[in-house]
Formats: sequence, C-alpha cells, structure tokens
Amino acid sequence: MSPSVPGPRRASGRGGRAFAVTWWGRAWVAALEDSALDAARLSRGRTYARQGMVGPVAFAPGRVEAAVQGSRYRPYRSSVHLPVLTDDQWGTLLGAVEAQAGHIAALLDGEMPAELVDDARTAGVPLLPMPTELEPDCSCPDWGHPCKHAAALCYAVAAAVDDDPFALFALRGRDREEILALLRTRRAAARDTTTARAPAGVPAAAAYAAWAARTEPPSPPEPPGPAPHAAALPIAPPSGAGFTTADLEHLMADTAARAAGLLAGDTTSLFLTREQDALRIAASGPGPEWFHHLVRNTGADPIAFARLTRAWRHGGPVGATVAERPHTPGPTVMAAARTALAEALVEMTDAPAPIRTWRNRLTLTGHGIQLRLGPDTRWYPYVQDGGAWWPAAPACADPVTALTEVWQRAGK
Repeated sequence: MSPSVPGPRRASGRGGRAFAVTWWGRAWVAALEDSALDAARLSRGRTYARQGMVGPVAFAPGRVEAAVQGSRYRPYRSSVHLPVLTDDQWGTLLGAVEAQAGHIAALLDGEMPAELVDDARTAGVPLLPMPTELEPDCSCPDWGHPCKHAAALCYAVAAAVDDDPFALFALRGRDREEILALLRTRRAAARDTTTARAPAGVPAAAAYAAWAARTEPPSPPEPPGPAPHAAALPIAPPSGAGFTTADLEHLMADTAARAAGLLAGDTTSLFLTREQDALRIAASGPGPEWFHHLVRNTGADPIAFARLTRAWRHGGPVGATVAERPHTPGPTVMAAARTALAEALVEMTDAPAPIRTWRNRLTLTGHGIQLRLGPDTRWYPYVQDGGAWWPAAPACADPVTALTEVWQRAGK
C-alpha cells in the first residue's frame, strides 16, 4: 500500500514477524531498505532486532540512538540521523495539521493521517523519511551503509513509530508537547486577529525601573561582587578524588552558563549525548589538561576530537554533525550555490576557478576552501590543512558570504 493511500492502521500481510504494521511504520522500513547498499547487512540487522539485541531507543531532534549488542562483550552505540525541519517548514506542517479538525485527534489516538502527509509533501515538507535522508552511524568498525547494528536500530525504530507517530515529528525537530504548545499558540493568535487587542503594556522590570527613577534619587553603583559560580569553594576536594578545586569551579561556571541558556530558551544542551557534551565542554576552552581528559574518557581520536571541537565552536551541535556526516540535499540548491560561487570567484580573482560538487559539499580545488551545506540550510566554511578539512569560520545563510568570510581569514 502506498503511504499516499489511506488504509487500516494495523495492516496484515507480513505476519507476527513484521517490524512495522502501520503504513507509516512500513514507510520508515522502506526508506531504510531503499537506502541500504548491502542486503546481507539488512538481514543480519533484522536478526539482531528480533533477538532483542537493541537497547532502549532514545529520540532527539534529528537523531535516534540506542545501544546494540553485537558479537563483542560491550554493546555498540548506533544512531540514525534525519534532517530537522526549518521554522518555515514547521509553519507549513502545522498549518496542514490545523486544516483538518480530525488530524490532531487522529495523532493523539496514535494514527498518522495519510492526507496530512500528502498535503505536507505537496507543500515541500517531508515528514516521512526519504531514502537519501537516513544517515546511519555506529561505533563498530564496520563501514557498511548501514552496518548490521544500525540496521537493527532502524528496524526497532519502526516499532516505536508504529505505536506513536509523534516519534516522526520528534525526529524532525519537535516533540509532542512542543507541537501541542505551538498549535495552542497559533489558535490563540488566530483568535486575537478577530477580537480587540489589549494595550501592549511594558515588561514588569521596565515598569518598576521607571517608577523607581521617578521616586528615588539615583545612587552610585556598587562595585560588582563575584558571580555565585566564581566564588571560592569553602573547602578543597578530598585528596585522591581525582579532581581539583579549579576543576570544580570550572564545572560550576559551566552549570551556571547552561542554566542561563535554559532561562533564555536555549534547550540544546538537554538533548546531547555524552560525546556531544564532551565537545561542548572542550569548545568552551577549559584548557589543555581538560581537553586531554575529555579525549581519553570518550575514547576519541585526538585529531578528530580537535576537529569536532572547532566545528562545535563555530556551529554547535549542527556544526559537529556537518563535520562528521555528509548528506544529499536537493540538486537545485547545490547548483544555484555553485553558480553564485563561480560568479563571485571571477570577481575576486579575475579568473574562473574549478568547483567540485559532492553531496552537500562545494570544493574550490585550487584554493583549499570548501563549503558544506548543513541540515539547517546554512553554509559552513572549511579550509584544507595537512590534507584534512578543518572548520574555519561560523556558518552563513548565503554561500557567497561564507566564501568571503573564509577567504579573508585565509588571507587570500
């Protein structure tokens, strides 16, 4: 049955051994199987999944992961990545959900309306994965696409998607609670357009400051005291603890900074893996000793870890993803960017320069510069150093701006 054709939620035809029994779950399996390069690894993955070798599955924006037991004693960390939707795409998708009163009721009842998926796809918003979008990753030494462990994870994900279609939304960047909150906000905004609006008012802190300025003479500012996280610890950690007072004070400063980010609405750090959190800490510049501890405790290659740390410093979690995993964007986007770069290079150098395209990467072969298109539709600049590509500057929405930035930094 095609996903575009409504059908029964629980489909028969593959028996009790089927990994997915809903049409949307089978669409996930089809995307996996259509993207696989080795049928034998898929077969092993199915066996692993049926034998219960996949641990608890964790969903996060653009990523699903689990521990998968292989032939060795320790399980491997397997994950599958899927591009998240942009804010504009989310607006289109939520509009499609609102268009039919029964869509949200069906989702809450564990059903994925086929009309919703069709309408969103027609508007250019992919909710169900396409074969070119699934990017598997695994800590095992197998370079298969996917390896048997990542394949087992994908088959296990199909069961979770069967039971809760909101899992697909979570992979695209928004979980159930965020979607419901956004729908409530949109409905409230729609009601406001048909009713008289109250005066805008001012924030409470600004109103109090204005009142205080009128009723009390200004007083000289007090000298700033140390921030709570910068104050000295009352006692030193016990000897032999493996960490120093400076280590604890750095962790306190890091915790305070994360708390401030959460208060400002930045929830990125809530969804990080252990490896990603290590990159986040390393990117904050704690010093060489911490860097070596992070490398040793994560088991990472030092050069690869340094490269990912720089990618994180320039682009956060998305920057690290761009550094590690290529993806295949639409050919129209890449062709337009390549044309714009070619024109800009003629202006910069008075001569055409070759540009090589591979998946999401545009490489200026004669200049040691590469631009990578991220899943957030921004361009991440790289320069070649010692035969490897290193992140060189923050990402830009425009490829020519990204090229100009890295061109100036490289002293071209």
